Order: sequence, then C-alpha cells, then structure tokens
Amino acid sequence: MKLSHRLSSLANMTSSHYDHIWDCCCDHGLLGTELLNRQLTKQVHFVDIVPELMQQLEQKLSHFYPITPHTESHWQVHCLDVAELPLDSFKGQHLIVIAGIGGNLMTQMVAGIINAHPSLTLDFLLCSVNNVAKLRAMLNANHCQLIDEQLISENRRYYELLYVRRPATNLVKQTLAPLISLFGDKIWQSHCAEQSVVIERYLKNMLIHYRKTANSKSAMDISLYEGYQHIADSLQLASEV
Repeated sequence: MKLSHRLSSLANMTSSHYDHIWDCCCDHGLLGTELLNRQLTKQVHFVDIVPELMQQLEQKLSHFYPITPHTESHWQVHCLDVAELPLDSFKGQHLIVIAGIGGNLMTQMVAGIINAHPSLTLDFLLCSVNNVAKLRAMLNANHCQLIDEQLISENRRYYELLYVRRPATNLVKQTLAPLISLFGDKIWQSHCAEQSVVIERYLKNMLIHYRKTANSKSAMDISLYEGYQHIADSLQLASEV
C-alpha cells in the first residue's frame, strides 16, 4: 500500500542506526512496515493497545514476513499501553515513533516513556494532529534535543514532524546540542515558493486559533499567541489574519 505524504515524510526522516524501532499507534502498522521494508533497523516493534488490531496486523506480518527456524525475526507485535514499552528488555539504541493521535495524548505518552526510562537515551519521531505547542513545551522541559523537524501539508491539514533525542539523565549536562524550541526553527525556513505558502498558511492558522483561545485569559495561550506573532513579525507576514 502506498504511504501517504505524511507517513512517507516520517519514514524519510528516519536514520538507519537503530537496533529497535517502536511503531506506536501509527496507522495500523503502515509506517513500521515501510521501515521494515527499508531494513533500517534490526527489529521493528508494532505497538497498540487494541487486541483486534494487533491480531490482524500479526496475521499480515506472518504472511508477508514469515518467521522460520532458518530466518531471523525482524519484527514483533506488542499489545500493550505505549507508556509501558519494555525498552529495558531490548539492548541497543531505540527510536519510538508515534503519529496520528492528538497532541495532548501524545504528550502524556511521551512523558510517561521518558519518566519510566531515565537511564536510557531515547529518540522520538512524532507527528501529532493538534496541540503541537504543548507537546513541544513538554519535550523542551525534558531536555529533548532537536535532530530534525519539518512542516508539511496533506489534505488541507498541516503537520509538524518532530525528530528529537532525550539523553539519559546522567548525560543531560554533557551534551551541547540545542533543545527543541517552543515554536520551531527549521519549520519556518523555506527553499521554494510552495513551502513558503505552506508556512504562511500554517502560521496564520495558528495565530487565528491562539488569538481566540487567548481571550480566555489563559497564560499559556496568551504566551503561545505572542510567540507565533513574533514569528510572523520576523517573517514579515501580515499580523492581521
């Protein structure tokens, strides 16, 4: 099955030095299957809490990627809560991919994983469908370093793709890489006219949203509106939206 622009963009961001990639709640395993096809890791772990989905996925994987006594398994299926990933049971470098869910739930999931594994350096590839600013704030507060980020448009919706690293607790003070920013850096940089249009439309959407929510006098929403307005000013976009 052909991947969507969003999922193919996530796949293209992924590097190949991981021992384990965890595909969590990502469109019925489509992204994890693509990473399996690209042989970017020793093993892809497919994770979801819905038993029926995981049973169906396991049947498909067994058909297309059969495990025999003479072949090494490159995939596993786990039916469990994402916050309970058994990372300590698998040695090596981990990449945890979560996409296609809301930012609030994603923030809870990632924070839970980070808190459960303070001694591990973990990479995350994330794409929420909303509330990305709150996700960024949590990642920044947990010393997550930016590896890469992209802004894409698909079916008239906009997505921030975030690729970050959370160093093990004992390594936080030893690393000099920049933390992920609260509002984004690379996503506002354009190298073509088409991407410039995506940036402008996305930024105007964010300003409209947070200008409305800022009326509730929420300190966070007011701060977010001011932050996105500062970006608009720096890009010389019109402030009236």
